[in-house]
Amino acid sequence: MSQLHHNRTLPAELAAPAFVSGWRAKALAVGAIFAAVGVILGFFSGDGWNHFFRAWLVGLMITFGFAVGGQALLMVQYLSGGKWGLLVRRPLEAMSRTLLLPVLYFIPLAVYGVTFGRLYLWAKYPNAAEAAKQKLITNEQAHAILFKHGILNPTTFWVYSFVAFGIWFLFNYLLNKWSLQRDADPEPRVPYWQTKFENLSGIGVVTYAILLTGCAILWVMSLDPTWYSTVYGLQFLVGQGYSVLALVILTLIGLSPAEPIRTIFRITEQHDLGKLCFAFTMLNMYLAFASFLIIWSGNSPEEIPWYLDRIRGNWGVIATLDVVFHWLIPFSLLLSRDLKRIKSRLTVVCCIMIFARVWDMWWLVEPNFADARRNLHFSVGMLEYLTVPVAMIAIWLAYYFTQLTKRPLVAVNDPHLAEILEPEHAHA
Repeated sequence: MSQLHHNRTLPAELAAPAFVSGWRAKALAVGAIFAAVGVILGFFSGDGWNHFFRAWLVGLMITFGFAVGGQALLMVQYLSGGKWGLLVRRPLEAMSRTLLLPVLYFIPLAVYGVTFGRLYLWAKYPNAAEAAKQKLITNEQAHAILFKHGILNPTTFWVYSFVAFGIWFLFNYLLNKWSLQRDADPEPRVPYWQTKFENLSGIGVVTYAILLTGCAILWVMSLDPTWYSTVYGLQFLVGQGYSVLALVILTLIGLSPAEPIRTIFRITEQHDLGKLCFAFTMLNMYLAFASFLIIWSGNSPEEIPWYLDRIRGNWGVIATLDVVFHWLIPFSLLLSRDLKRIKSRLTVVCCIMIFARVWDMWWLVEPNFADARRNLHFSVGMLEYLTVPVAMIAIWLAYYFTQLTKRPLVAVNDPHLAEILEPEHAHA
């Protein structure tokens, strides 16, 4: 019993345990199987691979959200401080270093959807007025395409996207480079490193919010050129934090049976991360419901069709389940203090949260297209949403697990290390 009153010590070996390689192998196997099924379905879908690339967009947004959202939460941690950052820093750094894969995912989507004009109406019908005369698009769509032409054009789409990627790569490089330099620093120099990371992260968080808003508008919102929303980018921002935090908790719980995470991942920190999940759950649903309530109460003919497309024609069932998965289940379960302190139960909640994010992205993407809006129906192409995103996420996870093994899982030159090594307290 006396040992409970003594601080713990870090093990000599801080690298990721060997079983992480097993995670990577399983993820690659799942990715290969689902990718093969997705390609096979593409040949039989009968819609010229359109559903394949619609599902590809869902997979892109989820993996992109993990990579860029992980970088953003890492910068938030540097700005806020606290010992929770010591736990999540290495997983978030590993997420940020996977950005190359979403970039590679982005290229075929942009070529098919924009260069070939197969997904985006504004790319397919650059001469919107003529297309409206031929009844290929509605007058409302033609007006929106012409009015937004300064943004909705292939040049802006490509240039903005790669400028954004380039800026995020720069922040990734600096954050990850300085993190290793801080660990190797023979002197703590706590104020120096705190100031250095805070200055970069302050700029980075603002830049992230601006760039993410543009990407959300160009990649997803512009699927329906008539739609506009001032809160759209913020919803994606919060949604990324929602899913990233769930994945971080799953990572820590998965690593907790072995050193070094077993030593530093106390019930206290697990409970705190669960409470942070609860906060993101509330904020995520608040934004979605507030947007819906304001537009619905306004009852403007220019705004409510976007929601009608996603409620009528059996889509209302999907919208209801979205509320259940995204808010009702996580909110209800995370109210429990005991659940947040039990690893197996918190694991289930985090898995539901990630699944809910994919479900929500499907609901955002698919009803933008004429064959699906207000008409939820079964087709071979619709099965692509069960295969392509899973394959893309699984392959991304394999890359993420690889990055986890590249660095020690604990930042040793951190002022909060001594605090997190303190013994657990009954009142925590």
